[in-house]
Amino acid sequence: MSGKKVRFGLLVLLVLMTMMSVSIWAEQAADKSDITIRRVQPQTVLYTIYRGDYDKVSQAIGRLYALAIQRKIWPAGPIHFAYLNNPEHVSSEHWLTEIRIPVKEDALKLAGALGEMTDIKKLPAMTMAVATKPVGLADSESVYARLDAWIFKQGYIVNGGPCEKFLANASTGDYARMESEIMVPVVRISAAD
Repeated sequence: MSGKKVRFGLLVLLVLMTMMSVSIWAEQAADKSDITIRRVQPQTVLYTIYRGDYDKVSQAIGRLYALAIQRKIWPAGPIHFAYLNNPEHVSSEHWLTEIRIPVKEDALKLAGALGEMTDIKKLPAMTMAVATKPVGLADSESVYARLDAWIFKQGYIVNGGPCEKFLANASTGDYARMESEIMVPVVRISAAD
């Protein structure tokens, strides 16, 4: 083999090893993330229901923020997604996500007047199991797997669908660059009886 082919082969091998190292690091970071139980206080949110692949959600987010500005509803916290169905059971064009923007409680006066799939509501207080999805992790599956096992081991059961609060880099549109908290409503097993 020529020297150029050998150097190219070594370069490709180096790139692949780097990619595998980053992937392994991100998975290990997810495994080391702390999981906690947190009592989330009642919260008022402006929300819209989005249907489709997560990769195309940015337009719906933009429309929701534009509506907020138009109606003088000022955001009061980071954006959340509530996942309304399981992407393992339906195809991506049927994924349902409730996009939520926390707002001040006085925005409830506009409830029922914002459209068919967009409204304002008050979420009740909830007990949540919370795990951090670190920056660098492109797929949160390992975080969910660890969270599910931890919930049961701690004597809780899941009491609703998961949601995700985006803490950093949400505007990039690149999930791997985002830091988020994955939150699952839970109840103690003894309390569920």
